[in-house]
Amino acid sequence: MPGIDAGGGKTLFDKVFDAHVVVRREDGQCLLWIDRHFLHEGSFHAFNKLKDRDAEVTRPDLTFGIEDHYVPTRTRDLSKIDPAIRGMIEQLRGNSERHGLRLFDLDDPGQGIVHVVGPEQGLTLPGLTMVCGDSHTATHGAFGAIAFGIGASEVAHVLMTQTLWQKKPKRMRVTVDGTLAPGVTAKDIALSIIAKIGADGAAGHAIEYAGSAIRGLSMEGRLTLCNLSIEAGGRCGMVAPDQTTVDYLRGRPFAPQGEAFEAAGKDWLALASDPDAVFDREVLFDATEIAPVVTWGITPEDASPITATVPDPEQIADPARAAQVRDALDYMDIRPGQSLTDIRIDRVFIGSCTNSRIEDIRAAAAILAGRKAKVPGLVSPGSMLVKKQAEEEGLDRIIRDAGLEWVDAGCSMCVGMNGDLVPPGERCASTTNRNFRGRQGPGSRTHLMSPAMVAAAAVTGHLTDMRQLMREPVSAGN
Repeated sequence: MPGIDAGGGKTLFDKVFDAHVVVRREDGQCLLWIDRHFLHEGSFHAFNKLKDRDAEVTRPDLTFGIEDHYVPTRTRDLSKIDPAIRGMIEQLRGNSERHGLRLFDLDDPGQGIVHVVGPEQGLTLPGLTMVCGDSHTATHGAFGAIAFGIGASEVAHVLMTQTLWQKKPKRMRVTVDGTLAPGVTAKDIALSIIAKIGADGAAGHAIEYAGSAIRGLSMEGRLTLCNLSIEAGGRCGMVAPDQTTVDYLRGRPFAPQGEAFEAAGKDWLALASDPDAVFDREVLFDATEIAPVVTWGITPEDASPITATVPDPEQIADPARAAQVRDALDYMDIRPGQSLTDIRIDRVFIGSCTNSRIEDIRAAAAILAGRKAKVPGLVSPGSMLVKKQAEEEGLDRIIRDAGLEWVDAGCSMCVGMNGDLVPPGERCASTTNRNFRGRQGPGSRTHLMSPAMVAAAAVTGHLTDMRQLMREPVSAGN
């Protein structure tokens, strides 16, 4: 891999992208070197392509398997799960063994969701190019890496060549300045951005998040923010490495160690966009104006502050948008003009690659502590390491005492293809990243929000401004 050029006039994205170009064609397509390739159970299609060509994995040392998408969260015994899912898991294990890949399987203490495992293991590092057959690979950009999802044929191409053809996207900077109010999180920032620019507002762009509010986020918060970049249409999302980044990575298993780490840290800090770097588009936000947000429709852009009401399509001038809103409200079975806090829910889910890290579990537990949930719910930590830490802190007891289920790590109810489902017609308050029709199960209805907001919905039975619960004392009867 070429060295990183931290020359003048470049954005963070430019610096990382340009350092990885192996060949640049006249039509603008660039052959990029890929530093990290993550695989999950769905990668069997790509391995079949290798088998058909009698090909090998070119760089097994840069390729990592993680069992997460289809894995059960209530048992680790494969004999007790759906045979089709068991077959996919066994295929990943067989392919990993055949090609000598490091696999985080269900028996590994570091197993979890790929976009949680990568950062906590130190596999995700600033300045890298990273790909995975999953659209939310953008998560890893929180470290100043270029990370994006790819399709099955591209997965096969990376396995065989450790490279990938890409056209350099435009660059977009989203600046959020100011101080977030108590209770307002990275999830609220992300949903506010998507609501403002639209689900395709960043199409064709690599997003860089900047500003004092972004710098004030923890790494967990930055991971949540970058995770949702794809929901705004962005090719990827990035945050420039700073001391928060360096401190998080220190001592991680796969990160550099000792003097090599100190040298790497200096290089990482030099990746920040140059003062004279030019972006193709700039979007500005005032952090003080962002409130806790929930979605009411069937795309993440259908989002509003919890203090608002459901929009009325008759009041929307754009006929196409009015039709979209009318269709969304019909599916979600909610009324125009209805207060968002009047929307009752049937169950809750806390988990997914968006919001399942220790910071997220702590935020939910802070609301749940001493209270009882009025609806059933599931809490699935992002990795077995997160689960272990949460249990050491007693967070699992708070969750169980509130009446919610505490299960193992995996994508769980986010994708509705592993046994964890929202029943048809039911409404779920969820920390996930997509509220598409049937995303959490056929006929399911999903409202996206932060972990604390989900916890608030659990204990009230309806969408709730969690800031009210922050102010209210917990009584023995709650």
